[in-house]
Order: sequence, then structure tokens, then C-alpha cells
Amino acid sequence: MNQSTVITTDIHFAANDRVREALAITLRGCDELIPQDDWVKKLARSEANGKPLRIKLGLDPTAPDIHLGHTVVLNKMRQLQNLGHTVIFLIGDFTSMIGDPSGRNSTRPPLTREQIEANAQTYYKQASLVLDPEKTEIRYNSEWSDPLGARGMIQLASRYTVARMMERNDFHDRFKAGQSISVHEFLYPLMQGYDSVALHSDLELGGTDQKFNLLVGRQLQAEYGQEPQCILTMPLLEGLDGVEKMSKSKNNYVGISEDANTMFAKVLSISDVLMWRWYTLLSFQSETQIATLKAEVEAGRNPKDAKVALAKEITTRFHSAVAADAAEQDFINRSKGGIPDDIAAVNLALGPDGAPLGIGALLKSAGLTASSGEGNRLIDGGGVRVDSCVVSDKGLKLGAGTYVLQVGKRKFARVTLT
Repeated sequence: MNQSTVITTDIHFAANDRVREALAITLRGCDELIPQDDWVKKLARSEANGKPLRIKLGLDPTAPDIHLGHTVVLNKMRQLQNLGHTVIFLIGDFTSMIGDPSGRNSTRPPLTREQIEANAQTYYKQASLVLDPEKTEIRYNSEWSDPLGARGMIQLASRYTVARMMERNDFHDRFKAGQSISVHEFLYPLMQGYDSVALHSDLELGGTDQKFNLLVGRQLQAEYGQEPQCILTMPLLEGLDGVEKMSKSKNNYVGISEDANTMFAKVLSISDVLMWRWYTLLSFQSETQIATLKAEVEAGRNPKDAKVALAKEITTRFHSAVAADAAEQDFINRSKGGIPDDIAAVNLALGPDGAPLGIGALLKSAGLTASSGEGNRLIDGGGVRVDSCVVSDKGLKLGAGTYVLQVGKRKFARVTLT
């Protein structure tokens, strides 16, 4: 945790227990809270007048699916929502057409309206697995961005300087390296900041890579005569490898729409060290409960018990408790070499005149490998089984009948050859 997130004791006004609790919940797992004293003042005022604070999270629908890394900020939104505050799930349908240059060393191609609409359809449905839909305000930033027009955009641009814009790391680095920066890229942080003005945001959440954009919103609110929002940045979640941030492109992700068995097994595959970070950022257990569990592990309890508990909690959240229990049993079966009950059934035709099929081609046709060559490489590594027996002969051919094919620990198919 960044030092700036440590709860200070020199706040110059009284904060009751509920405010202190709300501050502790806000700070849990966060990277920075800017400025902390202002947020405590907002919490105290809300507690005194009973008016909920407005908490904003903006997401550009750049891809149709959400993974666990995206839910770090959603989890924080839910925690603040549970305190009684209003959370605003902002879909950046307008800003997506500009393209966010954050953390990039080149211009990001903007999305088309069709791509945005297709992605946005599934975004909120998936986010609702974390947020309480009945207590969530859903907004699209085209509501106020489209009506601005050319005159409004120019007036907005007049409220921020090029010098301040060039303080942003990716712009500064690209300019210094002689790489091109399109003028429209300057509009992205301006428009994201203007969202906070339009929504009268009290707090905006984002990943650490969004800090500059969030601060632009704070400054623009002051320019428009509003009380500036506070900023809460959350760390980027490391993926299954424990090194790189979770990303589909790096194939180290857990998608929240993945089936329960896959989700459970993926969570269980993380390291014991990474597990505790995931507990802090992904679990809804209290910090006291997590500390107790960690102490038990340090005292000799098997860390796998804690990992199973985390896998079941996450799988339950996105599926159900019944599905989580079934996923645990499925994992046990696979670990013991057992065969799951719900494997895919595949019917395939034999070769000409009923000729048997080679194992490499069979694995590919059953959808267990991308190619016959991949199947052969897996056989060399002892990663292929037929009816629970390890295949060692790449020349194996199977005739008419039904077989259970297994690749690795999690890929199965019940294949019938006729």
C-alpha cells in the first residue's frame, strides 16, 4: 500500500466511527487516495446531512468481456455502494471513439459506433455480477459530450494548457522520442475530465494508469466552479503468472464469463504468495478475516485450504455456490485422474472403409488441440490419455468405439467413432 493511503491521525476535525470505518474501507488495497483529508470531509458531511456521495467509474467498452483484473475497481465500487453511496457506472461510448492513449507509445485506433454498441451490451451485464444493479446509476458520456459541438469543445479546450498536458508520461516520452502525437489524443483526458463535471462526481476510481486523466477531472471541476472530486486509484492486478498485469493478450487472465470449472481451476493455480494479494483486491472477506486466515497458514495450516476458499468465493460470485462446490469436486476428480461428468460428447466418422484414426488427427478433430502436431508434442510430454491411460505411441490408431480423451489436466472429450 502506498504511504499516501495510510490513515492519518492529524485530520483537523472530528470523524465519528462510521466515517473512520468508511475511510478504512476506501483505503483497503488502494494505491492512492488524493487528497485523503478532502475525502474524509466529504464522508463526514454525507454522514451529517444524509446525502449520498456520487462515486464514478468510467469504462470504455474496448472489448466485450471483463476479466478479474477489471473487477478490482468494481469491487471497490461495491464496497462503497454498500456504505450507502451512489455509484455511477459510466460507459464511455463517446470517448471510445477518440481512443485512450494511456500507457501507450502510439496512437490507439478509435472504435466504430458498431463496435462500441456491441461491446457495451455485455459490459454492464457482466459488471452487474459485482455491483448491485438496483443501486447503480448507468450513464453514457455521449449524453453531454455530443451536445457540446465544436463551440463547446473549443471552450472546454481553453480551460487546460498544453504544458500541463505534456506532463503526462506517455505524451512526454513520445514527444521526446520524436513519435507522433495526434491532436485528438489531447481531447481524451479533457473529455474524461468533463464527465466528472457533468456528473458532479465526488470521487472517481480508476487504475494507476488513469491517474493523470482523473486529475484532469478534478481541475476541470474547479474551473467550472464545482467542489473538486477526490481520486482513488487501484493497483493493476497481476495475472495467473504473478508477474504481468492480467491481460487476455498475455493469456494470464480469468474471465468472469468463463465456466465455473475453468474459473475455479485457474484461481487454484496461482502461487501462494499471489493468493494473498488476490484476497486483498478480490475477496469480500473483511481484513480481519483475511489476517486470521493468513496467521493460520503461517502457523502450519495448508495454504491450499485458503486458496480453495478464495476459488470458491470467486466462483460463487460469478456463478453460484452449487456451481462452486461442483467445480471443487471436478478439480478433485481431475487431480486424481478421474473423469468429470460433464465432458463434451463428440461423434466422429472413421476413415475410408472404416479405417481407424490416428491419435494426433483425432485430438485435433475432437477440438482438444489446435493441430495434429500439437497433439504429437503433448504425447511426447506424457500429456495425453485415452481412457485414463497415458499415450506414449504417436502412431496409435483408434477404431470404432467410444473413448475418453484427455489433454493435460482440464481438457476432456468423450469421442464416439463410427
